[in-house]
Amino acid sequence: MPLPNLDSVESILAIVVVFGVLVFVHELGHFLLAKKAGILCREFALGMGPKIFRVKRGETEYTLRLLPIGGLVRMAGEDPEMDMLKPHMEVSVERDALGKVTHILLDGPSSGSARAITGTVVQFDLEQNLNIVLEVDGEQKTFAVHPQAQLVKDGEEVQIAPLNRQFKGKTVSQRFWAIFAGPAANFLLAFVLFIVIGFLYGVPNGSYLGNVIPGGPAAQAGLLPGDKVIAIQGQPVSSWKDVVEKISKAPDQQLTFEYERNGQRMTVPVKVGKDENNVGKIMVTNATTFAPGEVLKSGATNTYDFTVMILKSLGMLVTGEYGLKDLSGPVGIFKMTGEVAQQGMAILLKWAAVLSINLGLFNLLPLPALDGGRLAFLGVEALRGRPVDPHKEGMVHFLGFAFLMLLILVVTWNDLQRLFS
Repeated sequence: MPLPNLDSVESILAIVVVFGVLVFVHELGHFLLAKKAGILCREFALGMGPKIFRVKRGETEYTLRLLPIGGLVRMAGEDPEMDMLKPHMEVSVERDALGKVTHILLDGPSSGSARAITGTVVQFDLEQNLNIVLEVDGEQKTFAVHPQAQLVKDGEEVQIAPLNRQFKGKTVSQRFWAIFAGPAANFLLAFVLFIVIGFLYGVPNGSYLGNVIPGGPAAQAGLLPGDKVIAIQGQPVSSWKDVVEKISKAPDQQLTFEYERNGQRMTVPVKVGKDENNVGKIMVTNATTFAPGEVLKSGATNTYDFTVMILKSLGMLVTGEYGLKDLSGPVGIFKMTGEVAQQGMAILLKWAAVLSINLGLFNLLPLPALDGGRLAFLGVEALRGRPVDPHKEGMVHFLGFAFLMLLILVVTWNDLQRLFS
């Protein structure tokens, strides 16, 4: 049985683009604020699992991974640093014109430049003092190490990370913003997408009526395009949201509309109809405007409204009004994205904005392995005045990641049951 709405090029392209952009923007938020703080970002990855494409630019390796789920920015010092270099290893060091070590070759003697020296590692400090002590021909020699020196093994270069370039070496404030920037970027993306929708298709122009469907309840009551609804049932309305809210809650009821036409105020009773979901309708659309101020206001309002709506839904999960069976995982969201793509660009952009808010809020949940969990540990550090033991924190995040993977499996099973039932 083929997956519904995933059999067209448009749907598949929409899924790839929407999720690619959401993840890219989220990771870009982390990346930019980490770079601003001076943190060495070793990798910027889209996807999870094995690398299928990679390119090195500057200090960072940019990669695409096999599984199209999530992404990461790997910051130096965020996890325990590499232990590639160890005492008693035989290595070669290459130096620049000032005598500072620029490359530490871990594969044995170098056949490179005349400045290369081979010896046995006695001790080293690549975080603070930046030096390495080698035993060369029975004599111990100390070499200064360049802050951007490279460890080289099997032809792969890995840049060292002095403490001032590591995540753990930054202030609580700098680490907070580097983590918070990911979810924040998703909220900003949603705001931008709502603005794009507004400039492309317009936004509601207050409570003015746009198209009045002939034969519908509004038309039968004598309402016309351009009428400004002032009050419904004596309650003032100032936005299209207010109008829709009052009508949708009154199926099969008669409501008194106060409206303005050509500077004159009038009232008229309107018998509200309903749709198949028992939601009140009077068969009108809103008038639209492309005024920049209204578009920006609408973008902010939509971002706020959907954020509140999603938070309420999360609250229902906590109270038990929603259960795991009501959740959708990657498969279900991919399917819905494919369906939405068939309804036009405006609906797809709105769906992408809502997904972006979802991603931002989900990552802010105070759960291990999520950005919110890492922020919680930073909060504990700020209160205690010292960081939580890195190994203990790492274990908590590992267990949290395992829980999230289990949760994804459960909701994916729900998705598959719904698809094939």
